[in-house]
Amino acid sequence: MLLIDGEIGPRFAGEIVALRNGLMPDHFDVRAEPNASDFVATVARRGAIGVTTGSRFLTAAWRGVPVTAFAASLLETPTVILTREASGLRRPSDLIGKTIGYRKGSEGDLIVDALLTQLGLPRSRIDKLNGADSVEALRSGRVDAIITSIDRLPQPSDPDFIRTNRMAPQDFAIHVPGLVYFTSTQVLQEHRADVQAILEALIDGWKFVYADYARSVPLIVGSDPGRLRDERVRFDLEQQRDLVLPTGGRIGDYDDSRWRTLRDVLIFAKVGEETVPLPQSVDYQLLRDAYRRSREEASATVVAPRESLEQADSTFGFIK
Repeated sequence: MLLIDGEIGPRFAGEIVALRNGLMPDHFDVRAEPNASDFVATVARRGAIGVTTGSRFLTAAWRGVPVTAFAASLLETPTVILTREASGLRRPSDLIGKTIGYRKGSEGDLIVDALLTQLGLPRSRIDKLNGADSVEALRSGRVDAIITSIDRLPQPSDPDFIRTNRMAPQDFAIHVPGLVYFTSTQVLQEHRADVQAILEALIDGWKFVYADYARSVPLIVGSDPGRLRDERVRFDLEQQRDLVLPTGGRIGDYDDSRWRTLRDVLIFAKVGEETVPLPQSVDYQLLRDAYRRSREEASATVVAPRESLEQADSTFGFIK
């Protein structure tokens, strides 16, 4: 079983497509757990595979939850700072003396604080308004900027659309893992080949997503047709494309430098102490083995979908 830390949607498109196209092992389910109070511990207790934010994973590992990360779905954080285009606020230094809407304790809050500190900007000269992190708060002028996620951007077809400027942490040399795949350390040790097979299916799922929207978007929308809309799914997929398929990179890949930066961000924010060294909580070899076995070892870019894949029924495999 693969547990998702959030609602089914474009952020988890690779998982959805891998399941619904029959790439996963038989009797394998994907379950959304958007309200789990301790998601990482829940995954470990159930002997499942999970996908969650890098910060949530790492702080749980520091608390003693016996888990190991082995790949990433979003290689960079989806956190962004948005400002109104007409405001002229385009760089973090422009935010001095301004008001930012945010959600206290969120990953975005922690990462942006680290970004401001790294750039040598006085955080005391930036006002922050907790809970005012919606596009509406930005539109109304209640705040000058918001800390949000790339899947919450205003869409041009929205009736109340506003043009925005976007600042991403990675544009200013803050690189941390976005969403990561993990399981209990025991499961990885005792069922490594099975976990690798699921990882390979996830990689193929993400390749399929971006190979042909005409085929992948209906699969994603069909997983929750009452909530998801075709146009919005396409829009969100495009916004996160570079986080999944970086130029010159490989799907699922992460490196030690991203994890070290995330560790430093969390320690700086005083949300935890590194009681477990990174080499004990992060595995790099499984992904290397998966690509070694892959027919696309020479190229980790998008490939055409296999014609033999058939679309499954819209409700197959999902437990909401």
